[in-house]
Amino acid sequence: MELHLYLSILRRWWWLVALPALAVAAVGLATYHRPPVTYGATVHFSASLPPTLNAAPGADPNYYSWLTSEYIVGGLSDWIKTGVFAQAVSDELAAQGQTIPTPAVQGALASDYVRSQLVLFVNSGSPEAATAIANAAITVLQTRNAEAFPQLGGHNAIVTALDAPTVGASAPGLRAMLDLPLRLLLGLGVGIALAFAAHTLDPFIHDRRDVEALGLAVMGEIPKQK
Repeated sequence: MELHLYLSILRRWWWLVALPALAVAAVGLATYHRPPVTYGATVHFSASLPPTLNAAPGADPNYYSWLTSEYIVGGLSDWIKTGVFAQAVSDELAAQGQTIPTPAVQGALASDYVRSQLVLFVNSGSPEAATAIANAAITVLQTRNAEAFPQLGGHNAIVTALDAPTVGASAPGLRAMLDLPLRLLLGLGVGIALAFAAHTLDPFIHDRRDVEALGLAVMGEIPKQK
């Protein structure tokens, strides 16, 4: 089928194409809720072995320090993602007189690391909560990391915060921004499918192509009145 025939079908059944998209738009606008504002903070850390643990005799101390630093930040990043770390942060907040449940803390935390640098991400519904969680997480990382490294024999690794947590509003997620447009596209796709289904099932003759499709010869054609 040629392109102009497709366009002819869509023009004939335009209302059927538009109906699902309009229905989706109406429902989407009626049920739309503005995405809640979230606040985020990012803190970078470096880490090293405690001074009591030195490189093995004969080893290059500089190479050993950089290598162990990479292992430590990788382990800390994994520890941040656990419920044990979230519980420790929640306990630290409670000691400061603030109550934030462990599940909420765990949902607010994320981490990553690049070579010898650890990155902590904190997201929360209020700037005060984001700041409190970030500061409590810093304290736990610096004072309780021996719990994540039994190899250190109960000693804490040296964890240094390279910047203070600065809280700012976070942009809505990509999913929240694309939700309604994607629904509209889906409704439009359904409408196009309905238009072609209606064309296939339509028993009426609209133009000479419909006559020729029946195997009949067209002897003449009456032009439309202007």
